[in-house]
Amino acid sequence: MASRRSPPKESTMAPPKSPPRSPPKENTKPQEFKLHTQERAVKRAMFNYAVTTKFYIMELQKKQEERLQKLIEEEEVRLLRKEMVPRAQLMPYFDKPFFPQRKLRVLYHTIPPQPSSLIRHLEMF
Repeated sequence: MASRRSPPKESTMAPPKSPPRSPPKENTKPQEFKLHTQERAVKRAMFNYAVTTKFYIMELQKKQEERLQKLIEEEEVRLLRKEMVPRAQLMPYFDKPFFPQRKLRVLYHTIPPQPSSLIRHLEMF
């Protein structure tokens, strides 16, 4: 039992009208767009070059400072060696022997400030 469709019946109502169709659109073409990867690559290369240049200059300055420091140290060592050269001492005069003299002490520098010890101190001399 196959069911057959019967043809649509004519209705007394008018069929709905479809809105008028717009004319077919032309095929759209994609707009050209520009990626910034090339610009960024150039900027990055310039940045990398600047950084490596900076490090190279810093390294040169460091080597220059080390070279100057080494020259200064070598000059100091040379001067110290020049000063440290052993020199002959003068011979003493044997015909005029040196006799150390006793220094005369002044009593008022050695007097204690307390009167009790002052008496004992004066009795000693």
